[in-house]
Amino acid sequence: MKIEPRNAEAFLRKPDPKIRGVVIYGNDDGLIAERAAQLAKTVCEDLKDPFRVVDIAGDVLKGDPARLADEFGAMSLMGGRRVIRVRPAGEESATALQNLVEATAGDALIIVEGGNLTPRSTLRTLAETEPTLAALPCYMDNEAALEGLVESSARALGLAVEPEALEWIVERLGGDRGQTRSEIDKLLLYKGTDAGKTVTLEDAMAVLGDTASIGIDDVIAATFDGEPVALDRALDRVFAEGGNPVQLVRSLQRHADQLHLVSGHAAKGGNLEAAMFKARGLPRGGPVRQRFERHLRNWPLPRLSAALTTILEAEIECKRTGLPDEAIARRLCLRLSQAARAGRARR
Repeated sequence: MKIEPRNAEAFLRKPDPKIRGVVIYGNDDGLIAERAAQLAKTVCEDLKDPFRVVDIAGDVLKGDPARLADEFGAMSLMGGRRVIRVRPAGEESATALQNLVEATAGDALIIVEGGNLTPRSTLRTLAETEPTLAALPCYMDNEAALEGLVESSARALGLAVEPEALEWIVERLGGDRGQTRSEIDKLLLYKGTDAGKTVTLEDAMAVLGDTASIGIDDVIAATFDGEPVALDRALDRVFAEGGNPVQLVRSLQRHADQLHLVSGHAAKGGNLEAAMFKARGLPRGGPVRQRFERHLRNWPLPRLSAALTTILEAEIECKRTGLPDEAIARRLCLRLSQAARAGRARR
């Protein structure tokens, strides 16, 4: 049985009692770990309980495929239902999962933490098609999901988030749920030390400004200016300091979106200054504003439309192909940089 995204939270709160095993998979390792723990706690709140919680590495099941069925049928010495966590897991666990399906009796909940399983994966297919198993996909958060996560986390502590602060925070969060949680928790912990009930833009910048989006502005500048040497240095610095590739791709998309909005307005005979004023998050002056104007001159509307398509394809690749996200982001930046250089040469 495949759990659809809209039903995931309800399933995690109250799993179907007929489900023996759940395969949690996708390209967001942080979300996989978070949901696996949440699911396990529906059986046993203390995940360190040695009598009710068992951890098994997936490669162990390759040499002992009967292990899951045996654990499913075993009773806890101290009473209570048991949870069996298989992590990390891959195709080597498929036979053991099939044996679980065929087991005649048992009460434990089996939670399998897979990686980015493809649609052809035997493990994933088994979980999606067997009525006693469930497949729970975990893919990187999009912008709407990140907004919801920030707001719900703040609301749980009796806090609100200013719209400007929310936009700024989401722009700097990556797609990995574990990293996102860490940044949000850090911000809310900071906010809990004062009497204010609203997270402001100043709060967000004070806490996240020194760690989030490190060097990404330099990558954007070098990419859209068509400067491959500067781009290579900026990318090395971003990833060496823990930059998130999906965050980088989305930052490129936001910059291209802003350029496209202003360029489209100008192409229709509109006032360029008015269009730039309306562009959300666009700096009103200084070097960043000058850079934006330079990119407008070098990126006409058709080229921006093609760039947005290329960026969208790269984000889809990050979510679906299983290729290294960093390699996809680097290739995207190089392609856009080459387009910028070609544009300058034709002028």
